[in-house]
Amino acid sequence: MELNAMIGCLSELGCTDEQKETAMVFFESGQISELVRYLKKCRCDLIDEMHESQRKVDRMDYLIRKAEKETV
Repeated sequence: MELNAMIGCLSELGCTDEQKETAMVFFESGQISELVRYLKKCRCDLIDEMHESQRKVDRMDYLIRKAEKETV
């Protein structure tokens, strides 16, 4: 993997500058197992964000259903 490609992907994923810097340090120092571990942690963070977004959508659906029942 090329460093610029990895950083580009991380940017597209919405990673912070700090996250990109940490990944870059692992990559440049050849600590690939640490890089993989760190990327997996970042993946878990994204999954947590996805679950939080799903909870928000579920709450919004609840409010929509409640409002629709009020108009019937």
